Amino acid sequence: MESISLDSTDLQLLNLLQTDAAQSNQSLAEQVHVSPPTCLRRVKRLHDAGLIERQVAILQPDRLAAIQGHGLACIVEVSLDRQGAEQLDAFEARAVADDAVQQCWRVSPGPDFVLVVHTRDMPGYLALSQRLFTGDANVRNVKAFFATRRAKFGTKVPLALDQKAQAAI
Repeated sequence: MESISLDSTDLQLLNLLQTDAAQSNQSLAEQVHVSPPTCLRRVKRLHDAGLIERQVAILQPDRLAAIQGHGLACIVEVSLDRQGAEQLDAFEARAVADDAVQQCWRVSPGPDFVLVVHTRDMPGYLALSQRLFTGDANVRNVKAFFATRRAKFGTKVPLALDQKAQAAI
């Protein structure tokens, strides 16, 4: 991956896109005080550099609950018996491939992994636990914390917007 330098306009664009990636190019250009063609070129450059991983719609679970039920959200700590690179990579690959796993973090110290999981219901969680935990002889301990309420959910990465320019990344 080639290096890229970011100036304050690039950082402002990244911040605005984190807040609402559905904004029109015209709107973005007005907010960062550049022409629409310049804005489009800069956003494409940020995409091409890999700074923008992907753009998605974030769904409102409480609104969906009326249609399909609340589902079951939980945070799961997983400790493996053997923590060699091969064993860690194998468990991680299985976890990230499972649709019920929304986030997979390799952590230290404490458990080896923290997973954020969302299933339709408790039988769905049981099926997930059999796929990922019970069927893996290397999983030593699993501790699940079931969510009762989501107080905050965010996806924004803090950016140094007050700096004039950033070093090459």
